[in-house]
This record gives sequence, C-alpha cells and structure tokens, in this order.
Amino acid sequence: MYAEERQQAIAQLVTEHGRLSVAAIAAQFDVTTETARRDLSVLERMGLVRRVHGGAVPASSLAVIESGLGERDRANTEEKDLIAKAALEQLPPAGGTVLLDAGSTTGRFASLLPRDHRLTVVTHAVPVAARLVSHPQIELHLLPGRVRTTTQAAVGADTVAAIGALRVDIAFLGTNGLSLTHGLSTPDHDEAAAKRAMVAAARTVVCLADSSKAGSEAAVRFAALDEVDVLVTDSGLAPADRTAFASAGPEVVVA
Repeated sequence: MYAEERQQAIAQLVTEHGRLSVAAIAAQFDVTTETARRDLSVLERMGLVRRVHGGAVPASSLAVIESGLGERDRANTEEKDLIAKAALEQLPPAGGTVLLDAGSTTGRFASLLPRDHRLTVVTHAVPVAARLVSHPQIELHLLPGRVRTTTQAAVGADTVAAIGALRVDIAFLGTNGLSLTHGLSTPDHDEAAAKRAMVAAARTVVCLADSSKAGSEAAVRFAALDEVDVLVTDSGLAPADRTAFASAGPEVVVA
C-alpha cells in the first residue's frame, strides 16, 4: 500500500470511529508508530483530521476530552523517562530557582532531581510537591489556588498572582498540544493562565513533551514556540518536525 492510500484509509477510519490511536494505526497497517504519527501530521495539514494526545479525531470534532493525570502517566512511559533524564542537563547551577509545572513528564523529572544539588523549587502541582517534600537539598514552595482533580494542580487567580510575583531561573513546563501554528496548548483556560504566568516568570523556558504531542492542538494556547528556549522530546519526533520546531525558536534536545 502506498503512503497516500494508507493515509486515505486512516482518514476514513477516523471519521467512522470518531477517534483512532497511533498504536491502532500502526497495528492495522503494519507500520511503525513514527510512520503513523507522520501520516496523521500529513492528514492534519490537509484538514482531514485533528491530532489529539495519542491519536486523532475528525477535523470537525469540537469536543475536548482532557485525560486525567493517571491515564497520561501510563502513556508513552519509556519516552517520558528518557525525556525526564535528559532534562536534568537543563538544571541551573546549585542555588538556582526553578518552576515545575504539573504533568506526568514533569512529575518524572521531579523524581530524578539529584540529592546533591541545592535548589529552590516552586510548583503548583500537588504530586510534584509530594515527591520533593522529603528532599533535604530542596527548598520547596507550593503555590496557592484551587486544586483541579484532573491534573492535581493549583489554578486560579491566587495561583496566577503568586507566580506573577516571581522571577525564576528556569521553568520546566508540560503541554497537551505542540504545533507550529498553535504553539503550546492545553484544554483548560485556568491551566493555560497558570502556564502562561510561568512562561512570563522565567528567564529560561524548557518544555518537556513526548513526540506524540507533536502536531496536536488543544483549545487554549499558553505560549508561542518562540517563547520556548528548549524543547526536550524523544526520538519518535520526525526529522522534518524536529527541523521545523527548531526553526520556530527553541533548541530541540532529543532524549
């Protein structure tokens, strides 16, 4: 089957089923997951599908389904572990201050923070704070706000105001969507406001995003690609996407 025929068949399946995962495409058409993601990127550029985390939905779909932290933590685990480890190279010198966003990959990153490297860590994520509270080398600050059940992160006016008073060395952010046209995005307006404030508060912005996010767009943009200094991702990102993202602003680090 030629690529064009496969892509047409994928578009038809997405329309028929309402959603199709990268894994299902790879299995059905006997291709790699990287090829499946490239096919979805082509179809999205043609306006035939809309990429979401882990797969695609029809382009006409307006429904936004935000998966919970537990569900996301079980997806692409090997890639996220590699990204978290690679992101350690971005840490500031001892005594520096970092902002840690909520998310499954940033949670893994928090678990790997070295015990011999003194840092001030500010976070709005309850799971991240729980991982770090016993680390003697970390001065931990938990931001105020309403805690969302879905992401277990504090959001709202109090959260944004507290972040707005900060100036940190580096912000490590997660994202639901990552695209050239829509930048970094998330389904929830309150989450987006908190992330937007983190971008503004940091001297350096580092985004941790596995390759399944590439080409996906959630409802609310919180940063353009040229506001991101470093994108840490995995080897599943297509070379063409890697070049395109780097041209748009951030240094692309492949774990």
